[in-house]
Amino acid sequence: MKPSVLIALALSAGALAVFLVARWVGVGGTAHRGPPVVVASVAVEAGEPLASLQLQVLAWPGLAPPQGAFGTVEAAAGRIPRQPLVPGEPVLESRLVPVEGRAGLASVLSPGKRAITVRVNDVIGVAGFALPGTYVDVLVSARDAKNEPFSRIVLERVKVLAVAQDTGSAPTKPKVVNAVTLELTPDESERLDLARSVGSLSLALRNELDQNRQTSAGTRLDTLMGVVSTPGASPAPAASSAPRPSVRRAGTGAARPQAPSVEELRGIQSGLDPTPGGAR
Repeated sequence: MKPSVLIALALSAGALAVFLVARWVGVGGTAHRGPPVVVASVAVEAGEPLASLQLQVLAWPGLAPPQGAFGTVEAAAGRIPRQPLVPGEPVLESRLVPVEGRAGLASVLSPGKRAITVRVNDVIGVAGFALPGTYVDVLVSARDAKNEPFSRIVLERVKVLAVAQDTGSAPTKPKVVNAVTLELTPDESERLDLARSVGSLSLALRNELDQNRQTSAGTRLDTLMGVVSTPGASPAPAASSAPRPSVRRAGTGAARPQAPSVEELRGIQSGLDPTPGGAR
């Protein structure tokens, strides 16, 4: 067989192998490409309607798309995400506000939750690190019925919805504001409203993965200063001397104190000498 024929056969076999490999990995054809799934092409804030320019369609690496995914940009455009989306994240129905929902802070509230705003300063607001999406504990500092100062955690693991009017999230960029909006249950909303009416509030930033709940009776001034008080202890009464009897002289109305007497014991008998230093 001529060399030219062998070269032609080798080139043909190589081309066929490349074509089959390309089809297998999904590069040269569409037979093995995954289903189309709409993903975010840029970062999207929660509570803002999705625009077509913020979305794109990609082939999902698998035989089935994620549950609740969209196949076309037109189907997902205009919907409102409950949580921020990062580039490349699929747009899922479970993370969107219902079709009849409106944009804004109310759209990102979890079912059964309420939004309540408290005034803060740069110290109470954890120096600007209490950002949307983070979790905080709420402390109250006040005085009790005995006018004694105390501090106690009244709410634990509360989600921050917004700082000022900003509902976006920028975990690496602190922002000092004068108001923080928290996501609470109705019972927590009542407790927070009462707490801010009796004292001043502070926020304590916590790890978002920390699910532990702490039971605390609070801290009082005696505990802070290291003073230990014994319940029921009362000061010993001061010793008091018995009043001395007085002797009234005959024929006069004036009374004079009676001189101390000495009691002398002899065997089993005793005698009392009414005169000072007297003996029987």
